[in-house]
Amino acid sequence: FTQAGTVVSARVMMDKMNPTRSRGFGFVEMENDEQAQKAVEMLNGKDLDGRKIIVNIAKPMEDRRP
Repeated sequence: FTQAGTVVSARVMMDKMNPTRSRGFGFVEMENDEQAQKAVEMLNGKDLDGRKIIVNIAKPMEDRRP
């Protein structure tokens, strides 16, 4: 992500039941919207350690029905 700009923060989401295991996704906060869009364009669909990654702009979580 640093190839696209300045990374402000990065967080890998961990499994609640097994806190040593990742949930398979995370969040990267870039310095501005232009750098975030550049990261999406550069990295979405690229191979990382043998797996294709999906990179997109996060959206607010929608309300879930009980």
